[in-house]
Amino acid sequence: MPDPTHGLPRRVFWRGGPPVTALGFGAGAIGDPELDEKDAERLLRRAVELGIELFDTARSYGESEARLGRHLAPIRDRVLLSTKVGYGVEGQDDWTGDCIRAGIDRALRELATDRIDVVHLHSCPLDVLQRDDVRRALQDGVAAGKVIRAGYAGENDALRWALASGDFGVLQLSVNLCDQGSMDDVLPAATEQGLGVIAKRSTANAPWRFETCPVGHDAETYWQRFTTMKLERGDLSWAELALRFSVYAPGVGVALTGTSSIAHLEENVRAVKAGPLSDDVLQALRAAFRHHGSDWNGHI
Repeated sequence: MPDPTHGLPRRVFWRGGPPVTALGFGAGAIGDPELDEKDAERLLRRAVELGIELFDTARSYGESEARLGRHLAPIRDRVLLSTKVGYGVEGQDDWTGDCIRAGIDRALRELATDRIDVVHLHSCPLDVLQRDDVRRALQDGVAAGKVIRAGYAGENDALRWALASGDFGVLQLSVNLCDQGSMDDVLPAATEQGLGVIAKRSTANAPWRFETCPVGHDAETYWQRFTTMKLERGDLSWAELALRFSVYAPGVGVALTGTSSIAHLEENVRAVKAGPLSDDVLQALRAAFRHHGSDWNGHI
């Protein structure tokens, strides 16, 4: 029988949940309105051909939800959809229960589906996360069958509170060479509880692209950390080293790759197929972070 994952490792996403390939597609880049619709379609089609099964988007990602809906609807039962809500719904105040309920309904329409596998509260701060009406609105979506699993996407104190609350079945957080702080507590605890974990920023915004600090760029914080740690990549490219670190971090269910380039997507799939990093390489990367980054927060 043909392997639908084309050699990508597959894992049970959350305890008792569906299996899914360990590499997922971060769909932020396909939300860019300057990206041609046909190019977006080709990219998504290629991702599916390569075996990728989870596609992650958000209300704030421009055309992303709508494009996923248009191009994945014919194969909806073969993929998992993940999105994020809490803001940006016309006629609703951000971070209210009504906004979250309306956001779920809007996402269902945009994604052209009758249920969404994971809906996250999108990086709201701790004081918002602790409000009963906010969490209850997401749980109402689960109770109604509109949402399969409630999630929280965020970092630091809010992430740890979400983990301890018992209200979330999936967590999405940064896990990469430059952001390892959750690997010693959050990931083991999530595994023990049977939660799904999505690792975002798996290549740390590729800080190695820049010779000098990219002030104001998404990679600025990680560039500072990357240059401080003085990591060594050996015979691997930085992208492969980073991606294999994230995908095979203990406790990670799915690590996201975000790109608008088919060539980059194919390179990332090949990297994941190469398997985990060797123990000596892994331990050197972990030691560098522990030495330099013991007080570095998760990058939101």
